[in-house]
Parts: sequence; structure tokens; C-alpha cells
Amino acid sequence: MILPGSASQSLGAALADELDETLAVVETERFADGEFKLRVPDAGGERAVVVAATTSAAAHLELLQLQDLAQESFDEVVTVLPYMGYARQDQAFRDGEPVSARAVARAISTGTDRVLAVNPHEPDVGAFFDVPFETVDATPLLADPLPAIENPLFLAPDEGATDLARGVRDAYGAGTTDYFEKTRDYDTGEVRVAPAGTDPAGRAVVLVDDIVATGSTMSAAIDQLYERDAAAVYVACLHPVFADNARAKLADAGVAGLWATDTVERPVSAVSVAPALAEHL
Repeated sequence: MILPGSASQSLGAALADELDETLAVVETERFADGEFKLRVPDAGGERAVVVAATTSAAAHLELLQLQDLAQESFDEVVTVLPYMGYARQDQAFRDGEPVSARAVARAISTGTDRVLAVNPHEPDVGAFFDVPFETVDATPLLADPLPAIENPLFLAPDEGATDLARGVRDAYGAGTTDYFEKTRDYDTGEVRVAPAGTDPAGRAVVLVDDIVATGSTMSAAIDQLYERDAAAVYVACLHPVFADNARAKLADAGVAGLWATDTVERPVSAVSVAPALAEHL
């Protein structure tokens, strides 16, 4: 049985179809003090697959409740994290700070037999879990919705995302890859983007990243590319967090097309990661 969190309704349904398993209808009861509890009247069976993107504190708590429910009613519990919140906080950046990714991983580990995570921002977070952990790579799926482009340039917004750009390029079957150099001032939050080594003039560019959060880095990259006479700039991302006005920033920068997966469910989530997850289930 697939037990979807409220932030992963569409993905839960797609995964149920992919696996030909029952999709649970999770009932939520909320109380005046802000607390809530969950109920699945027909819960029970050999395996529960809890599918929950942890996009907020409430989503984390909802996941823990779903796991507790599943442990009481099923023989095996598998937890799927389409998007793992706090995965970027994989170390203490200053004295006196917690390692938030470790704290979250330990909590999730108590309620499951194993964990699948779709392209966590820091792959090493798997070491924080106390149960078997697998990374599911959905990067090749981002090539599917792209239009026909002659000699595209697949460009990562920083060197760390180069493998993602290469993965989409390989799945697309044509083009070249490169990356922007990015520096971030952690005191002010300002991001500076330097042009890549490849000349984008006259070429269609596909910017590839795992997370678009505020949209500031991506919109700055789009601006830089158009200043260097790129023919068109598209964006493909795995996790469309899109905090605040991120989507508007990209539109204002002149993005020609934008596609993302349903790890975080947004209007641009045109690509389902259900087929990639099903291969691991």
C-alpha cells in the first residue's frame, strides 16, 4: 500500500499506478491548538511505502506519523523521500550549530526498514541514517520534455552540478556541457555568478540544477547568458522548491521553458519520478 504525505499526492498516485498497488486515502484531523493526527481506515498488509516530501516542519511531522501508523499495521515499511528537507545542512557551518541533516535522518530512521531518497542535495547524508539508504537518480528523466534543439549547451549553475547537466545531456543524446562559477557571500546571502568558459552565443542553453529555491542564482545565470547572446535559455530542475517569488524571477529573466519533477509538486512538475522509484521498489 502507498501512503502519501499531503505534499506528495500526485507522486503517490503515480507510484501506485506504476507498481499496481493500492493508494491509501489518508485522513487528517486538526485540532484548535494546531496539532493534527492521521488515519488510514483500511491500513494493513505486507508492505507500506510511505511517500512524503519533507518540504516543511509540518511535512516532517506528518512523515513521522505515517511511519508510526505503518509500523503498527504492516510487516515492512519503506520510506520514500522525494525531496529531503534539511539535506543541505549536512555539517555544522559555525561553532554551536547542529548538524540538522543528521538529526532529521535519525528521526526518520526510527520508523522505517529502509529509505529511498531522490537526488539528495548532499549524497553523503545517507551515512546519517541508521537503516539501509539508497539514492534514486532521476536526472535522466529531465531530458524527456525538452524540445528538439540543435547542438544544445547543457550548463550547470556551478561546478557541483556538472554531473547533473551531463546526465541530462547523455539522456538527451546531443549537445555539450559546461558550468558557471558561483561565489556566495554567506553574511549577506549575495550570489555572484561568473560566465562559463563555453561561448553560448547563438546556442540554445539548458540550465540544469537539483534545487531551485529562491531563484536568485538561476535568474542571474539566465541574465548572464542573454548578455552573451544565447539564442534561448531553458531550465530543468529536479526539486522545484520555488520559495517566495522564485518563479517570477525566472520569468522576468526571460526563461524560454521550465520543467521540473514531481519531487516537489508545483505547476511546472511535468516529469514524474515514479518510474525511477519503481525500479528500486
